[in-house]
Amino acid sequence: ETEPLTSKKDVSDCSKGEDCKENGLLVRNPKSALRLVEDGNKVHPSQGDKGEAAQISNGYSGVQSSVPCNGEQQLMELEDRETWSKKIDFLLSVIGYAVDLGNVWRFPYICYQNGGGAFLIPYTIMAIFGGIPLFYMELALGQYHRNGCISIWRKICPIFKGIGFAICIIDLYVASYYNTIMAWAFYYLISSFTAELPWTSCTNPWNTGNCTNYFSKDNVSWSLHSTSPAEEFYTRQVLQVHRSNGLDDLGGISWQLTLCLLLIFTIVYFSIWKGVKTSGKVVWVTATFPYIILFILLVRGATLPGAWRGVLYYLKPDWQKLLATEVWVDAAAQIFFSLGPGFGVLLAYASYNKFHNNCYQDALVTSTVNCLTSFVSGFVIFTVLGYMAEMRSEDVSEVAKDTGPSLLFITYAEAIANMPASTFFAIIFFLMLLTLGLDSTFAGLEGVITGVLDEFPHVWGKRRELFVLGLTIVCFLGSLATLTFGGAYVVKLFEEYATGPAVLTVVFLEAVAVSWFYGITQFCNDVKEMLGSAPGWYWRVCWVAISPLFLLFVTCSFLSSPPELRLFDYDYPYWTTVVGYCIGTSSIIFIPIYMVYRLVITPGTLKERILKSITPETATEIPFGDIRMNAV
Repeated sequence: ETEPLTSKKDVSDCSKGEDCKENGLLVRNPKSALRLVEDGNKVHPSQGDKGEAAQISNGYSGVQSSVPCNGEQQLMELEDRETWSKKIDFLLSVIGYAVDLGNVWRFPYICYQNGGGAFLIPYTIMAIFGGIPLFYMELALGQYHRNGCISIWRKICPIFKGIGFAICIIDLYVASYYNTIMAWAFYYLISSFTAELPWTSCTNPWNTGNCTNYFSKDNVSWSLHSTSPAEEFYTRQVLQVHRSNGLDDLGGISWQLTLCLLLIFTIVYFSIWKGVKTSGKVVWVTATFPYIILFILLVRGATLPGAWRGVLYYLKPDWQKLLATEVWVDAAAQIFFSLGPGFGVLLAYASYNKFHNNCYQDALVTSTVNCLTSFVSGFVIFTVLGYMAEMRSEDVSEVAKDTGPSLLFITYAEAIANMPASTFFAIIFFLMLLTLGLDSTFAGLEGVITGVLDEFPHVWGKRRELFVLGLTIVCFLGSLATLTFGGAYVVKLFEEYATGPAVLTVVFLEAVAVSWFYGITQFCNDVKEMLGSAPGWYWRVCWVAISPLFLLFVTCSFLSSPPELRLFDYDYPYWTTVVGYCIGTSSIIFIPIYMVYRLVITPGTLKERILKSITPETATEIPFGDIRMNAV
């Protein structure tokens, strides 16, 4: 296809149908498309006669060159993209993103609710045929095209560019409530620096007459209306939900939580403002520290009286559950949201990899670590729940009825408070929750930052610090509704509706766009360019059919039976379902809007507009030794 750059052919000898070399640039005639540049750090794109893209025999699209042999050319330099300082920085960042608070509270609850040990069967099947292929696909896309979630679509299928904008909106929604949960953990952490933890007694100003401390030495009876000190500390001191009447009357803003959130966003800003070279160092702490704490808590939990009861309840298989559709839906949803494709994070992180990095191996390693972390977290939680059941003389099912954050902030916090060395274990536990949440926040915001900076480099390319500052301020202001006395109700609403169906829709369209429009053969060729070998039939079948069906199955199941929300003693009114769907739709609406916009601005007949809109329009820079090629 190409002539060696060391060719002695003189420029003056160029004739029609031949190549000519000038100033180190091998220029093909208009019938050829690949151009090689001796300087590996420079890309020299050329314009075609009419700016049209030409297909070439090796499967790539190049830009036709009409550069005359007299050498009058306009050359454009592109700076090298920032890369990770070390491979381990990337792995820790991806693991830190995938392993978050949901691994600690959501997986254990869903596991015992859906058949215990039997649930691991649908969970593993959904991981193998749905979650991991999608995870691998996003890593490969990001690493090959080296762009964020918006501009990458110019190189894949331009009409789907609205997916990138939808991802950014979803990430902003997540940042508006996810960090509030960390603010709760931070409040607990500050409150833990006392000789006696404040949620161990019923003598505090926020306690009510129903407060019952069954861990006290006095004989106490647990009635239907009894509440534990930990529950009252969480609901009446931290959240103060008793000062709100629900979503239609949220009440004032808690200044304590506002200060906690402000400090969290300050940490986030100074961790990501300089790019992956700084955040890649921070995750050495935030991604590894939780595993140290999980191991300590696992050993401590295993030595508690009654721990075996919790483990038995966690893993005892209920094989009849496997016949229920909702179990398989829960397994699919859990593995999908645990691995986290669709948030633009994997695209962004992988785009900073070296071109020939083994992203296939990375996908398998990080997915396995994430799933094992979820499984081990179940032992950490349920050994303590068994201990609680032993102390209360109740069944584990009664103790484990708390779900979501309440499992951590009420049940687990109460168990820690009644252990020896409770202050130490409380401090490290809430530090673990903070670090679990921080690197997930780094990742979510990096998805937005990379997407916007790659799409608008002329505006924000040299102003990253300023853009990150503006983004964190927007996220902080967007979180104010969750900092009110009824903020916990807002967090629950956003958690259920703002991200779930929207992200599922985004990844479904992403899988369809890559497999059916960009082409599974072309995508596998891209992977072969990076790794030296093309993906096998298993991956191809998953990407083309199984993974999209997996996503469609989960999405339809969610839409057919929207969750009936209830938090504490508050039943969400019907209108909140409508509001929830409006919030979820507000992000994915950008996809059809951009499709219409794209077709309107593209010249030609309708058929020509559609064809141009689904054809890659921008060159992808492909390293080839010390030389770079432009391909689309």
